[in-house]
Amino acid sequence: MDIQNRKLIKIATAGSVDDGKSTLIGRLLYDTHSLTTDKIEAIERSSKQRGYDYLDFSLATDGLVAEREQGITIDVAHIYFNTDKTNFIVADTPGHVEYTRNMVTGASTSQVAIILIDARKGVIEQTYRHFFIANLLRMSHVVVAINKMDLVDYSEDVFLKIKADFGALVEKSNFSEEQITFIPVSALKGENIARQSKEMPWYVGNTLLDHLEVLEPEDLQESTTARFPVQYVVRPKTEAFHDFRGFSGKLYGNFLRVGDRVSVLPSGNETTVKSIHFFDQKLDSAAPGSSIVITLEDEVDCSRGDMIVKVGEEPRSEKSISATICQVNAKNLRVGQKYILQHGVNRVLAKIDLIEAKVHADFSGAEESDQLKLNDIGKVQLRLSKPVHFDSYHSNKSNGAFILIDEGSFDTVSVGFIE
Repeated sequence: MDIQNRKLIKIATAGSVDDGKSTLIGRLLYDTHSLTTDKIEAIERSSKQRGYDYLDFSLATDGLVAEREQGITIDVAHIYFNTDKTNFIVADTPGHVEYTRNMVTGASTSQVAIILIDARKGVIEQTYRHFFIANLLRMSHVVVAINKMDLVDYSEDVFLKIKADFGALVEKSNFSEEQITFIPVSALKGENIARQSKEMPWYVGNTLLDHLEVLEPEDLQESTTARFPVQYVVRPKTEAFHDFRGFSGKLYGNFLRVGDRVSVLPSGNETTVKSIHFFDQKLDSAAPGSSIVITLEDEVDCSRGDMIVKVGEEPRSEKSISATICQVNAKNLRVGQKYILQHGVNRVLAKIDLIEAKVHADFSGAEESDQLKLNDIGKVQLRLSKPVHFDSYHSNKSNGAFILIDEGSFDTVSVGFIE
């Protein structure tokens, strides 16, 4: 199958220290023949030097020297592999509490989360946080990979106990049971990763790779409303395209088709999609995630920062918003502070009106706080200098997220998710 015709699934991984997350990803790369010969030889050499009688697949992903020395994942790495049917992008995110901000930012564009649990330890405090963040980011699907089953004699009772314990977490979340899949695996031995395990005949579900392959992007779609933020107005200075006026950008949420009746925000002027272009191709429709140029039937006022939406599917437009934010900067966030809020390509001035609460990232509730520190998650209210056109993060991820930027240093302070 042609690479361009394969479906694309974006995955985020999360696991506590020594749960085997890097080994799992390395095993997936190895079993899908995504590692080069040089890389495999390097893994073989390193494994032998360390005295292992097995291949240490974690070496395939822990790229930083500090990561290799400590045996933990520190930074977010994006890893690519594919099968005959599917392209995968894996955001390998750190699981430790010190790197909550890395996990939030790294997983924010993913559709599926793989949460690893060590079969010997079961559901622990960090599992709560990993699942909380998957819930915060409105992941479409979660795979709970119960790893190291080889160290508990492939016990079905251990698997069922962990599944029941995790089920108590699901009840506290916004997930339905249909959105959660449990798979017993041994990443080290390759059991239930790409091949069905003979050691666990009691498990009759798909392997991890098979399960990821049957997921369909349409089922993981974030929204039913099309959002087209205009990045650039295209006016070619050539004789052949003298009268051409197109609008380029990336389409989010849902399909856009020639003939669709649309509204241009903020003016609210209505018109019709005349044509859709992708490089030198003219299309009848464009899918979410497509970077395209569209033309409109009427000469309406439209420029960079405007948003084109279908008539009847307009987003909210307000000067105050409520949001959940994660603090990603060491400089504390306090009431009254002013920032630049970047929403899509637009920037507006914003003031923190209220910190409603600091949220505990383990489903245990919230507490009052007059500030948010690095890695804290909190609920806030912001007042803006002018309206922005937004959706709730739950209904449209791309149009419901923003960042706060320090006015002086231009450092990113927080990432936010609109309620």
